[in-house]
Amino acid sequence: MNRDQMEGNWKQIKGKVRAKWGDLTDDDVASIEGRREALVGKIQERYGSAKADAEKAVDRWLADL
Repeated sequence: MNRDQMEGNWKQIKGKVRAKWGDLTDDDVASIEGRREALVGKIQERYGSAKADAEKAVDRWLADL
């Protein structure tokens, strides 16, 4: 799945986001609105990850969808 597909299919995949990154709150997921950069930022915030690590995790996850 690419970034455009993520934004377009956000309603269908936000549950998968919560399953993968359980520390994200409902408000976090709602504020992301399918934007990859926002997801990376929230992962950094909640998990204390470096930006590069969060980006890699999101990219791997998107590739597996």
